[in-house]
Amino acid sequence: MTFSIVARCPLTGRLGVAVATAVPAVGAICPFTRAKVGAVSTQSWVNPYLAFGVLDAIAAGQNARAALEVVLASDDARELRQVGVVDASGAAAAFTGTSCVPWCGQEIGPGFAAQGNMLTGPEVIDAMAAAYRASEGAALDERLMRAMEAGDAAGGDRRGRQSISLRIQGEEDYPALDLRVDDHPRPVTELRRVLEIARLQLMPFIEGMPKRGEPPGPAPEAVTSLLALAPPDRPGGGGSAPD
Repeated sequence: MTFSIVARCPLTGRLGVAVATAVPAVGAICPFTRAKVGAVSTQSWVNPYLAFGVLDAIAAGQNARAALEVVLASDDARELRQVGVVDASGAAAAFTGTSCVPWCGQEIGPGFAAQGNMLTGPEVIDAMAAAYRASEGAALDERLMRAMEAGDAAGGDRRGRQSISLRIQGEEDYPALDLRVDDHPRPVTELRRVLEIARLQLMPFIEGMPKRGEPPGPAPEAVTSLLALAPPDRPGGGGSAPD
């Protein structure tokens, strides 16, 4: 019912998840990240406790594959689950249960795992993995966005389109980026629009937020001046979706 990609940026160490589906608010139930630990997408018959357990196991010293195996072993309904994991070292793992709705499958590569179920076909995952690999050197948010755009163009969820989420985790406990389109006929296209605005208006603000272990200070002058403007007057505009 969902397609997703989890990944670690080899340049910055940031972790990320992008996930889309044909139900509302996928970002509220599927993607999970933890600073300096890992990123998880739990999907098909969603079980968030699998994500919590995997992240706890990685934090305790397991790699992505071992953490996923240990947590799934205790889930009697595991054949209904699909999970993608990447840890802070870049090790990736995925699981697709035998009872997931076809087409379902996964691809694991260096620093990433792409997975999906109830898709139009294997071309969705193939396109996502190819787009992620081809974007080597780009920022993680861009690489994940391109993977989702490729999967969507290849067919995506066979039921249609409704929501998408993009989450990037840096070194802080709060995410470096957490964008969601919760109910839209073209959620991937809409997320690209929102991402471009966020790069100009949101990311500078987050970069100026307090950091653990550093004394908090005032927001940078350039950021406060920017956000004092009405949304349509800022770089990139925004404030409402175009007609």
